[in-house]
Amino acid sequence: MTMKLILQGPGADMATLNRLAALAAPAGTRELSRHALRCDSVQADAATRQAVEAAALAARIDATFIASATTLADFGLLAMDMDSTLITIECIDEIADMQGLKPQVAAITEAAMRGEIGFADSLRRRVALLAGLSADALQRVYEERLQLSPGAETLLAAVKAANIQTLLVSGGFTFFTDHLRARLGLDYSNANTLEIVDGKLTGHVAGAIVDAEAKRDTVKLVCDELAIHPSQAIVMGDGANDLQMMSIAGLSVAFRAKPVVRQQADVALNFSGLDGLLHVLA
Repeated sequence: MTMKLILQGPGADMATLNRLAALAAPAGTRELSRHALRCDSVQADAATRQAVEAAALAARIDATFIASATTLADFGLLAMDMDSTLITIECIDEIADMQGLKPQVAAITEAAMRGEIGFADSLRRRVALLAGLSADALQRVYEERLQLSPGAETLLAAVKAANIQTLLVSGGFTFFTDHLRARLGLDYSNANTLEIVDGKLTGHVAGAIVDAEAKRDTVKLVCDELAIHPSQAIVMGDGANDLQMMSIAGLSVAFRAKPVVRQQADVALNFSGLDGLLHVLA
């Protein structure tokens, strides 16, 4: 199988990209932008890949080896995690900050994303700490702290232009996925519902928890509805609870992800924005 190598990074210069490209002995190269280079018919043996990836990491450049023929047109669904993927924050950590409990909640979040604590248990523990908080805190987090990750809108525009459906599937909360779905014109979403009584959070999640298995099953269900195979889905995530849905996808993308996720993903975007995926599939 003929492989291409995509080298890219927001601060990359073409001289550095060409130096890295030479390690893979490409048959030819093409500039995709001022900060991205496509290398065709590269050597892709284990030793070469390791050398390129190590040098690229040291230079803060993303290096992706992928089948040359793979393009955006091969896919029918883009499924994305929300917290720390589509958006830059972990919403529950910011909600907890309204209670003065961000360090405690963030520590549990980090352990869960590294795969050290089961996600469902970690979510229950974190949500319990929010009991009694005014539901107005959710709107404050959305308005004051939530920001899209770099390249999000560019990626979504290109995906929509290619008639690819979009799914936001999150272990976070429907308050935020519903707002983002409407704001960004996303096609599908699934997340957890915070229980609210008399305008205050109860410290409980209403209904079943959207954990790793539920995320995977959501991707499968949407693929079934679209009459496509999961191999025609791109799945993007950053934490351990994304691995199951990433494992069934045709292309898995780790975005600013934990090591356990980067190691298992087809594509790792450590420095580029979400729109770096467009260069990978160019």
